[in-house]
Amino acid sequence: MAKIKKGDLVVVISGRDKGLQGRVLEVLVESQRVVVEGVQRVQKHVKAGQTARGTRTGGIETVEAPIHISNVMLVDPETKKGTRVGYRTEQVERDGRTRTVRVRVAKRSGKDI
Repeated sequence: MAKIKKGDLVVVISGRDKGLQGRVLEVLVESQRVVVEGVQRVQKHVKAGQTARGTRTGGIETVEAPIHISNVMLVDPETKKGTRVGYRTEQVERDGRTRTVRVRVAKRSGKDI
């Protein structure tokens, strides 16, 4: 189970984009990769063609490529630096029933994510 989810703010900890921050756009669970906004940008050659809404112009597009999940780290909401992720269990009362939920916690500051 990945500790990083869609919409999380992450920082790249290794590779050519080391130090860059961005939001997770997509998590590819089976290949253990994430697509991060503004990170691992590659140029893709696109052929002009037909789409459902009309013609698509061809040319060179810049798109984000997936990066391995081990090369990114969640950003701590308090210190704005990379942090490891832990879990804490809480008892929550909903509809008159008590449920146990897991809450993600930043290990650097102890704040909920």
